[in-house]
Amino acid sequence: MIGDIDQKQIAAELAAISERSREALVKDWRLAHKISPPKGISRRLLEYSAAYHLQVKALGGLKPTVRRKLRHATGQTERSGDATITSKKSQRLSSGTRLLREWNGRTYTVEAVDNGFLYDGVIHKSLSEIARVITGTRWSGPRFFGL
Repeated sequence: MIGDIDQKQIAAELAAISERSREALVKDWRLAHKISPPKGISRRLLEYSAAYHLQVKALGGLKPTVRRKLRHATGQTERSGDATITSKKSQRLSSGTRLLREWNGRTYTVEAVDNGFLYDGVIHKSLSEIARVITGTRWSGPRFFGL
């Protein structure tokens, strides 16, 4: 037992999740997420969600700093308690934004322009094209440049 937490009871409740009906798992999802699950969601994901929320209830959830980092990493913003996903358009770089990336001891500079990205005097449609030119392999351009 950790503090007031009975680990055997938690383990038993976790094991019982696989015995629950799909309808019960969908109900758990709605209670936990405040929305219906996505159409066609697998039973396995419903079980994972139920297990996670059971553990959160018993052991506590993520620290606020971790939640903030996850929201930031997934492009979500928080408004009055509701997490809403920002649109792709709002994530686009403004014209004139410069990106710097050091790769194999050399610093590369890319500038966002109205119709793409300027690198080495050539306009490319995407950051992935530029990452491929720099590395010689396929990369996610936003990931390569740390976005």
